[in-house]
Amino acid sequence: MIDDVASVTLQQAVSGLGIRQQVTANNIANLETPGFTAQNVDFESSLASAVAAGDPAATAITSSNSSEPAGVTGNNENLNDEVVTATKTGLQQKLITGALTSEYGLINTVLKG
Repeated sequence: MIDDVASVTLQQAVSGLGIRQQVTANNIANLETPGFTAQNVDFESSLASAVAAGDPAATAITSSNSSEPAGVTGNNENLNDEVVTATKTGLQQKLITGALTSEYGLINTVLKG
């Protein structure tokens, strides 16, 4: 495993985005569930602090209840917001995995000589 700060930072970001993707999918799946409380995932501020401290592996990935008010069905979800979150998360994952792939490609090139 590659454990330089950049690689670990990218790996932590991929982990956080993966959890956000799962939470968003669960939110969408429960769109019509009366009384369901949507969840949000936060890791960016913790990742930034961990990177500043030189230990990105210390990143905390947390989920919390959404503070949006409940709607007609008693849940607090908004499909439009969830779709935007899912799309944004997917694009971020693609960008970060591309960066990891490039980094591993460079290492592979160096090792092959």
